[in-house]
Amino acid sequence: MSLAVVGLSHHTSPIELRERLHFPPESLPGALLALRTHLQGAHGVILSTCNRVEIYGSGAMAPEELSLMLREFLSIWHETPLDEFRNQLYEYTGEEAVGHLFRVTAGLDSLIIGEGQITGQVHDAYLAAQTEQATDKALRALFQRAAAVAKHVRHQCGIGDGKVSIGSVAADLAVSIFMELSGKTVMVVGSGEMGELTLTRLVDRGVDHVLLANRNQAKAAELARCFGGETLSFEALPDNLYRADIVISSTAATGFVLRPEHFQRALRARRQEPMFVIDIAVPRDVDPKVNDVDNIYLYDVDDLREVTEANIAERRRAISASMEIIDNGVEQFWDWYRGLVAEPTIVSMSSELNAIRERELEKTLASLSHLDERDQQEVAYLTKRLVNAILQRPMTQLKREVAEQSHDPYTVLGLVKRLFGLKDQS
Repeated sequence: MSLAVVGLSHHTSPIELRERLHFPPESLPGALLALRTHLQGAHGVILSTCNRVEIYGSGAMAPEELSLMLREFLSIWHETPLDEFRNQLYEYTGEEAVGHLFRVTAGLDSLIIGEGQITGQVHDAYLAAQTEQATDKALRALFQRAAAVAKHVRHQCGIGDGKVSIGSVAADLAVSIFMELSGKTVMVVGSGEMGELTLTRLVDRGVDHVLLANRNQAKAAELARCFGGETLSFEALPDNLYRADIVISSTAATGFVLRPEHFQRALRARRQEPMFVIDIAVPRDVDPKVNDVDNIYLYDVDDLREVTEANIAERRRAISASMEIIDNGVEQFWDWYRGLVAEPTIVSMSSELNAIRERELEKTLASLSHLDERDQQEVAYLTKRLVNAILQRPMTQLKREVAEQSHDPYTVLGLVKRLFGLKDQS
């Protein structure tokens, strides 16, 4: 059995590449089904966010083989040659894969250290895989344990207390451009969670007017009630763009929603008054060429990296304490996981001894025909208790031996299988 993760993130790749390898939510069911088929019976979870694309796998194969299959799937599904992104990939197997997921889930690998949204995104990725029956016992335990460790980190270390969020970074940038946000108008394009969080921070900082352009009119109306905003049809977006001082775009579109000509037209109507544009969608909503338009200040998720460097420095102490919790969590999970390797052998031991019990019981009961049915059941129950009592200590010790870090678990399992004459089922 092996665990592995293959992926790329804001640490290793530009947004252009993450866009190409992104898994939109609506594609996940099909992608998970295709992943199961590609892995030939192994299991997997796909985590795809603005800042990372990762595939976690679990299967009865060598770690190197599992990693290779995950790389191949990423290439095949997106119809992108592996050579075009191989150098941006990271790969972890075994304990390192466990530690990576725990750090990601706790927010320690995020663009904004300690941000809480990633915990929910990891949970959603796990639930999607569960729904498509793409997880096995190891992955279920791994993702459940990751959530528990993340909760412990946040409770014990305060890693998210007073953190700089995407929304607050955007609000600070808006203030640096406009000096004062009161009297300003913000337009939200789409209904992404990050866009809503950013809107909340801007309103907290003094933005007065909110415009909501969304293909989903029910969602737009809901946000309008929350923020006292005005809803617009998506088709009306270009004609109303000039009204916005700040634009937050967070749609699930696969192509550019806003282009240079849209902003050039808006600026003419605004008499060249500047506009601040926050594109937090992946794939991006706003054509990067908009940056070349005078009086347009465009930021995407990668542009926020430099703004958040100070946040990392301020959190060194919390990060250190968090890593102690994560390391302990990894050690505990890995002990359990190594013990899991022994389960097929334990099942074989139990099956073999119970097969012997049943054969001998049948012979014995044939010679005790004078016993009534109740007495025969008592004899059968006695034999079950004897076999369970005999197996209890060897099975417990076998799990301990396999979990021991100082030797190869398969050496122990091989010896047990030879002693009991078991078939190689592990």
